[in-house]
Amino acid sequence: MLLVNDHLLKQAWPGFVTGKLSDVAGLVAAPALVALLFWRRADLAATVLTGVLFALVKTTETGAEAASHVWTLVAGPSRVLADPTDLLALPALALAWWVRRRSLESGSSRWRVVVTMPLAVLAVTATSAAPMPTARSVDVDGDRITVQVTSGVTRVSEDGGATWSESYDSPPEGRPSPQSAACVPRQATRCYRLVKDRMAVEQSDDGGRTWEPSWAMSQGDSERMARRYSGIPGQSSMGLAVQARPGGHVVVVANGLDGILVRDVSGQWQRLGWPGGTEEPAAEVDLTLEFIVAIFLAACMLFGGVGAGLRRFHLAYMIFASAACLGLFTMLISASAPASSTTEAFMPSLSWSELVPLIGGSVLVTVVGVLVSFVLACTGRARGAHVAVGLVAAPLVFAGVYTPFYGWSQGAPGPYWVAVALAVLLTGLVVLAGALLIRHDARRRSYLDGSSTSRPT
Repeated sequence: MLLVNDHLLKQAWPGFVTGKLSDVAGLVAAPALVALLFWRRADLAATVLTGVLFALVKTTETGAEAASHVWTLVAGPSRVLADPTDLLALPALALAWWVRRRSLESGSSRWRVVVTMPLAVLAVTATSAAPMPTARSVDVDGDRITVQVTSGVTRVSEDGGATWSESYDSPPEGRPSPQSAACVPRQATRCYRLVKDRMAVEQSDDGGRTWEPSWAMSQGDSERMARRYSGIPGQSSMGLAVQARPGGHVVVVANGLDGILVRDVSGQWQRLGWPGGTEEPAAEVDLTLEFIVAIFLAACMLFGGVGAGLRRFHLAYMIFASAACLGLFTMLISASAPASSTTEAFMPSLSWSELVPLIGGSVLVTVVGVLVSFVLACTGRARGAHVAVGLVAAPLVFAGVYTPFYGWSQGAPGPYWVAVALAVLLTGLVVLAGALLIRHDARRRSYLDGSSTSRPT
């Protein structure tokens, strides 16, 4: 019921019935999952705990906020709303208790737990995931500004956008489509309009004959948003309204997935996000490709350091080490392609039925390459100093590659190309330091062996 209702019925018929079906099915499945957390079988405690937690989440804002954070960690960006009417589903716990008694009478086997638990966890976490909220339109009614949000929780301001509060009022029937342009009341020469397919606003001082940029999201922020919400509508400004205020006017923009944008009476633009209530969960920037590249280069550094210290079998080691690194890269790329917008570009036309053999083959190549490289390193008597350089430099290379991109995902540095330059610089420094250490060790050994007549520099 959870899987069918949340992935099919809710999309076709959103409303009271499908919402309560999720609560009923969740309360039937949850006690059995909670019981697995106890060291000894404690079905009664698990059932009571499920009911108490459900009641706290549905009747208190604190409980709903805590549940939102927990489900975001488990299932991705989620929003749990307090709704006392959901307590109507509590009798479903009696059904869960009845199922528990039937399972005891039939002699529940371990294999049933192994088979059904992953499906139950998938269903429960699937029902918690909520679509990302999107600010889609702005309405002005006197001193009241209302921003309609797809999550159903609107934002309301009565002081020109300075402060906001949440409202659960349903939007009026027959409300017109979001407006994309508006002029200042009683000042028709100053107008504002949204830029199509962008998060940007233009203004006109001659009644709309000519336009010039007024605000635009920076390139770095646009790239981060594209990574966060790949394929999700709402990555452009969607609605705009202008309100006359003492001392000037304010402009409020429904900025899609970015929330609310406001121009105050002084002319300053501010991205407010989701003010006036529980902060909406923000999706993480997709850094899958950068993570895979960091892993790949770290593996290359590790194998390279070991290979530089070999006394023999250099060619064979190079072949199998290269196979291990390329197999690792192919395995990670193919495994993440269906879920990541950045890695999907490598394999855009492959289905899971085609990816599974590719993943299996790359795993085999990686394992064989690693094992044979290890054997060749042992039989080829790799020098300890070179192995130590590879072991130390590999995590440093990973950090040098990944850290700038992680910082970019958090907003610093701003442009993506700066993160690329920093990653190249840091990785180059680690590789250079490793090469110098290996060269110094080789010269030292050559001097100690008497094969050189000059002292090492």
